[in-house]
Amino acid sequence: MVDLFSCRLLINFFHWFSYFCFVLMFFCEFKFVYQDDRFIMKSLEPEFSTPMENVTVAIGKEAVLTCNVENLGRHKVAWVRSEDQTVLSLQTKVVTHNGRISVSHDNTKRWQLHIRHVKESDRGCYMCQINTNAIKIEEGCLDVHVPPDIMDNDNSGDLSISEGDNATLWCRATGHPTPRISWKREDNQPFIIRKSPREFTKVDNYSGSNLYFWKLDRRQMGAYLCIASNDVPPAVSKRVALNINFAPMIKVPNQLLGAPLTTNVQLECYVEAYPNTINYWVKNRGEMLLNGSKYYIREDKNSYKVFMWMTIVRFSEDDIGTYNCISTNSLGKAEGTLRLYEIKVSPEEARENRMSILGGLAEPARGQRATAYACGRRLKASVFLISGVFVVAASFCADLR
Repeated sequence: MVDLFSCRLLINFFHWFSYFCFVLMFFCEFKFVYQDDRFIMKSLEPEFSTPMENVTVAIGKEAVLTCNVENLGRHKVAWVRSEDQTVLSLQTKVVTHNGRISVSHDNTKRWQLHIRHVKESDRGCYMCQINTNAIKIEEGCLDVHVPPDIMDNDNSGDLSISEGDNATLWCRATGHPTPRISWKREDNQPFIIRKSPREFTKVDNYSGSNLYFWKLDRRQMGAYLCIASNDVPPAVSKRVALNINFAPMIKVPNQLLGAPLTTNVQLECYVEAYPNTINYWVKNRGEMLLNGSKYYIREDKNSYKVFMWMTIVRFSEDDIGTYNCISTNSLGKAEGTLRLYEIKVSPEEARENRMSILGGLAEPARGQRATAYACGRRLKASVFLISGVFVVAASFCADLR
C-alpha cells in the first residue's frame, strides 16, 4: 500500500509540474493588452534591447559584433553580411565556410559574431536578423585599420641634380585611414624651403607627399626621410638621398706662410664639391707630392666638404716655394695656392721659443695667439712653438713717432 500511494503521489506531482511549466511558457510568450474595452491576449514579439555598436579593430586582431535580443522564444537569430547577403550563421551553427568566423550565445539575450585574424576584406556592415513574420534587423559595421606602407614603385628614389636646378622628392603610402606624409632630414637638421631668390624658410619638417626644391644649392644636399603615419602603429619611413652636383671650390685660410728651418709646417685647404673629388698637392707646378717621411698628407671628409692638409716634416731651404692644393671631379677642377718662406731665428729667441722677423710679410702656418708691433718700416712678429710646429703671427703698423 505504501508503495502504491507513493507512486500515485509521484504521478500527481509530475502532472501538476507539467501543467505549471505549460502555463509558465504560455504566459512568457503572451501578454494581455487592453483594447476595445476588453483584455486581449497577444504573443510577446522578439525585439532588440539595444542598438548594435560599430566596431573598429586593427588588421590581424579579433572583431566581436554584439546583438542583444529579448523575448526570442521559439524564433531564431541569424548573422548575415550586408554587402552580399551572405548568411554566416543560424543560431550558434556557422553555415559559412570561413573558418575564422564563430558565434557565441550566453543563454540569455546576448549573441556575438566573432571574426578572428581580421582582414581588410572583412570591412563592412553585418546584420543580426530575427526570423519573425516581418524579419527584424539590427545592423553594425566593422572598420579595419591598416598601418601605413610606403609604396616602393611610387616614389622619387634617390636623385642627383645639378646645383641651381629644381627638384621634387615624392612618395606615396597605403593604409587605412589614409596615411599622412611628412619629410625631415635624416640628421634632424633644419632644411631650406625656397620659394624665390629672396624668399625662403628654414623648417624642421614638411607635411605633404611632394617636397619641392627651387634653385637647389649645396646646403640642401643630404638624406631625407619620407614618414607615413595614420595613428595605427607602426609608422614607417623611407630614406631618399638628394645629391647636388657642382664643380670643386677651394678656400685657403693662409696663402702666405713663414716658418723657421727644421720645424714642421702645416698647409691647409678647404674643398667643397660633389661628386667625390681626387685631391692632391704639388710643389712649384711640378709632380704630385706623396705621403711619406717628408710629407704627411691627410683628408677629412664630411658630406660635400673636404678638409685637406699637408705637414712638411723638418722644413728646409729646399722646401721654400709655392704649393698648390688641387681638387678635381667630373664637373671641373680647382686649386689653391700657398707660398712658403723661411723665417730667420736667432739662437737666443729659439731657446725662448720666440723670435723677431725683419722685413717681408709672413702669415702663420698654424695660429692660436700672437702679438706684433712695428717701428719705422720694420715688421716684427711673435712666434711660439706648439706641439713641434712653429706658430707665427705677423702684421704691419704705422711708424711710431
